[in-house]
Amino acid sequence: MKGFDTQYLDLPDYILKCTAMIWEGRNIAALDWHYADDLIVRSPAGISVGNAAGKANTMATLSEFPHRQLLGEDVIWCGDDDNGFLSSHRIVSTATHHGGEFGPSSGQTVSFRTIADTFCLNNRVWDEWLIRDNAAIAIQLGNSAQSVARDAIRAGATAMPLTPATDIAGPYTGKGNNNEWGEKHAGILHQLMAANFAIIGDQYDRACQVSYPGGHEAYGREAVDQFWLGVVSSFPKAELKIEHQIGRLDALMPARSAIRWSLTGQHTGWGRFGPPTGADVYIMGVSHMEFGPRGVRREITLFDEIAIWKQILLQT
Repeated sequence: MKGFDTQYLDLPDYILKCTAMIWEGRNIAALDWHYADDLIVRSPAGISVGNAAGKANTMATLSEFPHRQLLGEDVIWCGDDDNGFLSSHRIVSTATHHGGEFGPSSGQTVSFRTIADTFCLNNRVWDEWLIRDNAAIAIQLGNSAQSVARDAIRAGATAMPLTPATDIAGPYTGKGNNNEWGEKHAGILHQLMAANFAIIGDQYDRACQVSYPGGHEAYGREAVDQFWLGVVSSFPKAELKIEHQIGRLDALMPARSAIRWSLTGQHTGWGRFGPPTGADVYIMGVSHMEFGPRGVRREITLFDEIAIWKQILLQT
């Protein structure tokens, strides 16, 4: 690849190798030549700027989860050598909890999903959107997303999570590609958020496998219906925005897509987030889909339920 170290064969190879090098190989110093000095990392909890902040966050996570393994399930990407690449990297992590953000050391083994969208150019990451299923960690440690958010506020963490008002512009301004599978995925999301849940029977394989926040792994259309109904009923008037959209068809892989999306609106309905509060909520979400001959074979959707509960609790 133009401008990249010769050890990397293509973009997925770059993403998978440098992730393993930094996290499992403990080569934190490698961030100096993989991350730009003014890198912007957005997560539902907020924004960090600069390579130094990225190194500090990496070490803090490794301190809390020192035995973490990052298993890269897929890298769905678009772009080219001249304009740079956008990768959507889906990871399953296993780790042992040794104490930190999620409380005192428990020794508990946990597993959780992360999806990172990164803008890469000339062997550097310049822009990143990072979503980790923090609710899955909380639940495995015997808590709930709501209780962790409440405890954080009581401990003085009263800063509002990321919202469009606090977001900052970065170097990546692309919106993805026009591949048909990304278009199909976007159409399904729009129908779901418009409360057309009949789309599930039309577009999902009866034997579909789904992964949702809170570490929820399930099979079948009923699980899809329960999840999306719970989200939409909580925010019935919220606005869905497709932030970035990729579709791909690669050798030895199913047709697949990656969409980063946002939901902005008020918590005005009963659903996944309890009784309505009227709180203004911003959800930073990402979804991956794999398609087969009978529709969506697999869906992975992530957002940070702790960040959502924190927004609700801070306003109520």
